[in-house]
Amino acid sequence: MQFTLSLPDWAVEENKKLPAFMPSLDERMAAVIRFSRLNFEKGTGGPFAAGVFERETGKPIVIGVNRVVPSNCSSAHAEVMTLSVAQQILGTYDLGGVGMPEYQLVVNWRPCVMCFGATLWSGIRSLAIAGSGPELERITGFDEGPIHPDWEHELAKRGIELINNVMTQQALEVYRDFASSGSLVYNGRQGNIDAD
Repeated sequence: MQFTLSLPDWAVEENKKLPAFMPSLDERMAAVIRFSRLNFEKGTGGPFAAGVFERETGKPIVIGVNRVVPSNCSSAHAEVMTLSVAQQILGTYDLGGVGMPEYQLVVNWRPCVMCFGATLWSGIRSLAIAGSGPELERITGFDEGPIHPDWEHELAKRGIELINNVMTQQALEVYRDFASSGSLVYNGRQGNIDAD
């Protein structure tokens, strides 16, 4: 038994077109937000994307997108997809290994509870997010889970830099457009957390 997760064809092609270096954080986040929009507009997943970059140079390793519904896999969130593909490209499970450049994960909102765990274990040294408030859940209806109340400290404790509120309004615009599109909000058990 086995399963395979992969990025959609359009994302593979868009990754090939990325510049060799994206020095500014705004440039990295703009690309991630663009991928998040294309993902739901093309019907290949939810409005979520993430990118792994060399923190100092801005060299992109990969920008990935959410693939939950097309893959029939509830763990195929953008962060899990992106970190996994980056680890395969770089040939290591630890993106913070000895002698490696410091890697940054750029995401179009704070990771959900599952992806927060994936972020902690990935080895990345920096997390840049578009925002961390309740707006994502309020606008879209997605259930992001019970994030640790001291999540920022948990990152710091593991040596992961946090940069919050990068291009927040641009990220929220994608969520609003997703909500108005009538696209599927694919919470487990249709979001009924009290169901038996």
